[in-house]
Amino acid sequence: MLTLLILIPIALLLTSNLATAQETSTGQYQLSLAEAIQLSKSQNKWVQASALEQSAAAEDRKDTYKAALPVINANSSYQRFSDLTLFTDGLRHSTTGPRKPTPNAAALGVDALFNIYGGGRQRSLQSEQDARLHLAELDTKDQTGNVAMQTATQYLDLVRLNDLNRFILDQLKRAQTRLNNIKSLYKNQKVTRSDVLRAEVMLSNVELLLLQNENDVVIANQKLNILMNIPDSVRIKPTDSAGMLKPELSSLLHFIQGAGVSSYAVQKAGQHIDLQLAQVKAIQSNNKPTLGFYMAYGLNYPNYLFFPPVDQAYTIGFVGLKANYNISSLYHNKSKMAASKLRVKKLELQQQAASDQVRIEASSYYIRYKEALARISVNKRSVEQTRVNYRIVSTKYFNQLALLTDLLDADNLYQESQFNLIRAQTDALVIYYQLLYISGKL
Repeated sequence: MLTLLILIPIALLLTSNLATAQETSTGQYQLSLAEAIQLSKSQNKWVQASALEQSAAAEDRKDTYKAALPVINANSSYQRFSDLTLFTDGLRHSTTGPRKPTPNAAALGVDALFNIYGGGRQRSLQSEQDARLHLAELDTKDQTGNVAMQTATQYLDLVRLNDLNRFILDQLKRAQTRLNNIKSLYKNQKVTRSDVLRAEVMLSNVELLLLQNENDVVIANQKLNILMNIPDSVRIKPTDSAGMLKPELSSLLHFIQGAGVSSYAVQKAGQHIDLQLAQVKAIQSNNKPTLGFYMAYGLNYPNYLFFPPVDQAYTIGFVGLKANYNISSLYHNKSKMAASKLRVKKLELQQQAASDQVRIEASSYYIRYKEALARISVNKRSVEQTRVNYRIVSTKYFNQLALLTDLLDADNLYQESQFNLIRAQTDALVIYYQLLYISGKL
């Protein structure tokens, strides 16, 4: 039943999201980066597992709070005694008779215990469960953010591979056209057989590169499907491109400034401190007395309150206070308390270290993002320059003013500049989402 309750909303969400995404004639689904992240946040199996653990922690917390309620027990019993055998003079003489006043005995009663003061033990347990619940909530947020970052990375990798596929197809057309032109020149004895062979090798290399890239697209698509927990047969066609608008550099500053506090790692370190402080209070409560109120009331048979016992039923009850103080706790808890306080200091240092590490990583991502934006600007110019260079060298070659080596180099340089531009554009977005995650904002 629990599995069914989980699968139904997942199926509905997947249906609604894929319904908004347009299905192409080739069986592909158009999906934006934001939609992919939303799907992975709601459907990823790791996220679902973390959410279940959070729910379990919430139930543990409820159980701890309910422990403050009175403990009530109901009990009943019935006994049927055998005849009583009495021995005299060792075991030589015996007499047998029924048990007085009756061979039957029964009891029915209820008792209750209410803790008036326990030295703060109950409150410390409640504080501990509060910290565990908050820690479970942070784990869920952390897992969700991590999966979202992985989804963004995989989506952008799929975008990059699709763009590379388009560029390779363009290069393949250039290689085919070039080979046909070179064959024409060879027939007219204007170039050597070596040029034809080189052009054929170039065409074969591009065909292999296209095959490799198409396989990479399939693998990247499967990885993205797993993150979103959708069938492997679903083909994703990204609607966002590598050239999509990049966030302004200045908009990242507030992420840098708050990363040392808002990071999931730092927040979880703080909850570990709260958890340890609750355990310190629990140890301290062992040095304090306890006071409880208890009561009982019951029906009993026969009546043993009188002597000799009477064959009759009776009811009786009582109320009282029970106080307890463990004297040995004065020396048993001393080392426990010292160790627990030392662990608090250790966790505080670990939180400070985590904050420092997060600030360094956030600053590094900021620098890398700035560098990526600069690379995009440079590579845009490089693409235009190499495109013009290829056209010039191609014209020279077919006018017998350049070597085929120069033409192939120019083609490779043009292709590489396009690859570098796409890589720089996707890298910038990947860095942005990494910064969002490490600052606890994803």
